[in-house]
Amino acid sequence: MKKAVILGASGGMGYNLVHELLNRENIEVVAVARNTEKMKKMFHRLNDRINIVAGDALHRSSILQACEGAEWIFHAINIPYPQWERDLLIIMENVLAAAKKEKAKLVVVDNIYAYGRSNGKTMSETDPKNPHTKKGKIRLQLAEMVEKSGVDYLIAHFPDFYGPCEGKTLLHHTLKKVVQNKRSQFIGDLNIPREYIFLPDGAKALVELALRDDTYHEHWNIPGAGVISGREIIQILREKLQYEKKVSVVTKSMIYFLGLFSPMMKEMVEMMYLVEEPVVLSGEKFEKRIGPLPKTPYEQGIIATVDFMKHQEEA
Repeated sequence: MKKAVILGASGGMGYNLVHELLNRENIEVVAVARNTEKMKKMFHRLNDRINIVAGDALHRSSILQACEGAEWIFHAINIPYPQWERDLLIIMENVLAAAKKEKAKLVVVDNIYAYGRSNGKTMSETDPKNPHTKKGKIRLQLAEMVEKSGVDYLIAHFPDFYGPCEGKTLLHHTLKKVVQNKRSQFIGDLNIPREYIFLPDGAKALVELALRDDTYHEHWNIPGAGVISGREIIQILREKLQYEKKVSVVTKSMIYFLGLFSPMMKEMVEMMYLVEEPVVLSGEKFEKRIGPLPKTPYEQGIIATVDFMKHQEEA
């Protein structure tokens, strides 16, 4: 039986990768994160099917131990923006060391920041990466580290996440208050269509790539089910969930003001271009080489996400 190690298993993508990998035959799944008690609660129905391991990605010995015997290492670790400049390079160095030691295939969960501004163009993997933000430049530097490392790798680019167990994205910020039946907020212009990916879809597509031998040493875009505006999202919430509370808009100037008091909000200011000039990914390469992308309609994905969040609130 081959072993798949998921680093960052307590995050949104990590959680969904664990579930997707368990759907595949003859794969031993190891879930790694710092907080084992949190993972035991998250995976309480799966505890007899997965190995839960404590691992701190900032400590190389910890990651080397967690990844022993791995055939695949899924790097789904996410940390708060204020820690990126200090810690992301260290984490990647440690993950690469583990991949080299085990001769494992490295599967990297990445975002769209390195693409920079799209200028209205749907972005493909062959488009040059011209990041204009500090965080975009960090993501590009990380990718270059992986490319030059000598390990077998694939890097997957995703739009903003939503779905089961995702608690830190822009859309989750809106849905959390809906679940509580309180007045909510939407970050960015309600009329500008943006792309999101339902996490179970993203995990399924990524595992499809990872389990093949002809997908490595490449970048892959994994888009969502098209684009949707904030106004359309709110309409789904009102029609399907009978949500009646007011939803206010959070603008860039409001984020800037909050940044005067919050390091997280301060770091978020430069990324607000993504709600003004959204980057949309092309999935043409995936569909030509692998097959149809999983694309849960937004209406279905949003309702499933809210249902999951309600169960979490009640637990």
